[in-house]
Formats: sequence, C-alpha cells, structure tokens
Amino acid sequence: MLVFGTQIHIVTFIFILLETWMLIFQFFYYLFRPDDKSRLWYLFLLILLLFYNVTGGLFPDPKLNLTIQTQEMIAYGSGFLMASYFPFYFYKAFDLKPLRWHALFGVPLFLITPYIIFFIVVYTIYGNLNTSLKYGMIVPFIYALVLLWVMFSAIRKKHGKNRNDKKYLEEIMMYFAISPWAALAVFGFVEESQLVEVLVTNTGIIAISFLFMWKSIKSTREEHSRLLKFSQTGITPQMLEDNARIYGLTKTEIEIVHFLSSGMNNRTIAETLFISEETVKKHIYNAFRKTSVKNRQALLYLLRKKHT
Repeated sequence: MLVFGTQIHIVTFIFILLETWMLIFQFFYYLFRPDDKSRLWYLFLLILLLFYNVTGGLFPDPKLNLTIQTQEMIAYGSGFLMASYFPFYFYKAFDLKPLRWHALFGVPLFLITPYIIFFIVVYTIYGNLNTSLKYGMIVPFIYALVLLWVMFSAIRKKHGKNRNDKKYLEEIMMYFAISPWAALAVFGFVEESQLVEVLVTNTGIIAISFLFMWKSIKSTREEHSRLLKFSQTGITPQMLEDNARIYGLTKTEIEIVHFLSSGMNNRTIAETLFISEETVKKHIYNAFRKTSVKNRQALLYLLRKKHT
C-alpha cells in the first residue's frame, strides 16, 4: 500500500513519522544540553536514517522532476551514507576502540570510494545501473562482513567483565543493533521489496534507540542521586563548579569532579559519559595537576572549601 500517490510504502511512512518525532524531541533536548555528545551522534544517526527511508521510498519515480539516473544515485548514496556512519557511531557512542581505524580510514576506502567510482563515475558514463551493482558492491559487501566481525568482537571484548557478572542486556542489544547493518550491503545484490528492506534496516535503529534511551535514563538517575548527596552534605553543585573554575578546570573535568563527589568510580563515570576509563583517568590527572593535589580526597576537599 503506497501513500499520497508516491512510491513510499505505508510502513516506510510510519517509520518516517516516528523517526521525525524522535528527531524533533531529541533535538530540543540537545539544545538544553549541548555538551551531550552522545545525543549529538544519535541525532546524526536519525537524520541519516530519515534520509535513507525517504529517498529509498520515493526513488525511482518517473513522475518526479529528476532523472532516474540522479534518483538512483541519491537512493544508493543514502544507503552508503548510513552504512558509513554506523561504525563511527558505535566507535564514539559505545567507545569501541577497535573500530577507530575502520571509522576513520576503512569506511572511506572500502565504502565511500567504491560508491563514487561505480555509482557516480561509471554510472554517469555508461548509464547502466546493473553494471554498477555487479562490480560496485563486491568490495563493500566483503568489507561489510569483515567489519561486522570486528564489531562483534569489539562488543564481546568490551563486555567480557559484565558478562561474567551476568549483565547481558546491553551486549545483546548491541548485537541486535548491528546485525541489520550488514543487510545494507546485501540489498545491493538482491532485489527486495521496500517493505522487507525498511523493516530489516530500521530494526537495528530500534535497538540502538532502546540502548540510547536506557543509557540516558541511567545517567539521569545517577545525576539525581548525585544532587541528593550534595543536598545532604550542604555543598551545592554550583559551589563545586565555581571553585573548579577558579583553578581552570574544563567542562568535562568539572563534570567528572561532580561524579567523583557523588562517590562514582572510574568505570561508572566512563559508562555515563560514553568514554573510556583511560580518558576518565586522564581528566582526573589533569584536575590534580591544575589544583596541585595528589589524590581524589584532597581534590574534593579543596573544591568544597569556600573561597573568599
């Protein structure tokens, strides 16, 4: 069933409406907290997904004021963009360090370059989409399988300790989220209906959205707990922040000091901020250096003191 006389399937249209609502909501939330990088990366993911769903649903359509060739370039380009952003998103949002090389170098080499060569240059010269599909999807397909294995391995390695503690939820959801990513390459070889394609590719985004919201709720609860502890000690977050600024601490360093003051350890802080424990340690060391103290107790004592 198509909507509004276009090529967009009703299911695709429903996903577009839901994701548009999510994008607007998350965008306004981001405006209140522009330092929340994880939300910014999630916003980019939603924008690319919307672009993919809209172009994949609309194109190709002879009734539109664009050549079929241009429509095909845009439609396949949106798929390549989605596939290219996935590794970067998981590298940044979930601190999967093995993905760094792939996010920065592998994707441009093995995904973006083949698209430019075969779906823009070759397709423009010969005008044969089947030829571009036949040869242009070989490298991306193989690379997608390699990268899928790298992503699975990185997730397994990161959650090794949590798995031993029987904390499977985040790990399972991450596996569930990245699995449909490989389908973006498969659809280049196999002709599937729009319904099948949109259901498969959007399934991963649902899992990612669940993960993102779960982490956001967890972070908000921890922030609320931290505020309660501040109120019990008589030290307000603003007092601590003002004192930290006297010593030139950065926004991230101040945020980490807040977490330290509430009793959080490095691992919990890292999970809350979506960064590595090593990065947390580096920020803490910088705070020590700027305040000329040697341990956390001395740091917190200094920043809790009233300065006149």
